[in-house]
Amino acid sequence: MEPSDTGAQHRSHVDVVLVDDHPLFSRGLALLLPGVSEGRVRVVATTDDASAAAAMVRRHHADVAVVDLHMPPPGGTRAIAAIRRADPTVRVVALSGQAEEDAVLEALRAGAVGYLPKTADPEALVRPLLAVLDGWSVIPEDLLRRLLEDSTPAGEQGLAERLTADERRLWRLVADGTSTVEIATTLHVSERTAKRLVAALLRTLGVATRVEAAALAGRVHLGGNGRQR
Repeated sequence: MEPSDTGAQHRSHVDVVLVDDHPLFSRGLALLLPGVSEGRVRVVATTDDASAAAAMVRRHHADVAVVDLHMPPPGGTRAIAAIRRADPTVRVVALSGQAEEDAVLEALRAGAVGYLPKTADPEALVRPLLAVLDGWSVIPEDLLRRLLEDSTPAGEQGLAERLTADERRLWRLVADGTSTVEIATTLHVSERTAKRLVAALLRTLGVATRVEAAALAGRVHLGGNGRQR
């Protein structure tokens, strides 16, 4: 798991909308999650219509939307983008039975804060769903490693050298999974300033989430540790 730039909300429970075109799967998950989470995860609605996902999330004031990537048109990725446009505060987690790197990257670029495999047990989904509400992004370690090992596109070559020393240091902190609070302490700034600096860095790097920033750091071989002077 990697922390995102939105900060912790510290909620004791999370209201979830499931967007999946397999009713048996979504209904089963809706029944199991509240029990295995001891009420911390509450499924407030399900839909098998990707085009209706954004409206449903807003109608139920959901905290998190879990969206299957392989939905009929308009598809899971467009549903993620629509949800984020409708309410940028909603945390979206992509779900799929196939860990296709390109599809996961598209979901992250559309605004998802992570990816979870459909093969995971309901118990294994509870902690990530609570974590995303606390400002974290989630992605399985093996998939993150493969993303980090991807070749560097031509447009990314020399990116680190074009940044200032302070920007490179902040990037290393983000890539290391450092929380916003820890970044603020390390840089001797307020937490609010740290959030603003991270958001500015993500814009400079041309990525949407800290997960993408970490993957990009691996591709450009950004070395060192942000805590080092």
